[in-house]
Amino acid sequence: PVLDTEDAWLSVEGPVSIVELALEQKRIHYPLVEHQFVLCTVLYAIMRLSLKAVKPLSLFDSKGKNAFFKDLTSIQLLPSGDIDPNMLSIRQQFLLKVVSAAVQTLCSSQKDREVSEEEYFPFEKGKNWPTLAADLAQYLQVSEDLVRRHYVCELYSYGMDHLGEE
Repeated sequence: PVLDTEDAWLSVEGPVSIVELALEQKRIHYPLVEHQFVLCTVLYAIMRLSLKAVKPLSLFDSKGKNAFFKDLTSIQLLPSGDIDPNMLSIRQQFLLKVVSAAVQTLCSSQKDREVSEEEYFPFEKGKNWPTLAADLAQYLQVSEDLVRRHYVCELYSYGMDHLGEE
């Protein structure tokens, strides 16, 4: 990209501007950044919802694991559309655990103290874990409908019928 500057700035001495430094950087490989984002989201869900016995790297195949340790500017082979049924099952179980834990946390906090989700997770205003799990399903090649159906079943099982109907 061309950086247009005003004539007055051409004679200024000092350190290089941050814009010029940014333009000199190599371009990132966006799918690799998305891949890293999925891992970060998985790790955050495990931590935030206190999920036990989850191995985050088991959700990724060997190409996916190797990609985590490469430079973001390098073009890496990422997992293709073909996925091992065992890995698909592990991913599915993880997403269902996320939904179950989110509903359980929300329902137990509301029953105990009549606290809203925003108050229970004060720094996560607007973060809807079941919706996030459905979004992750798309990246992990799991059926979004399966995650949403599980969410509705969990809501009904915890007596949150009014939310389940929505």
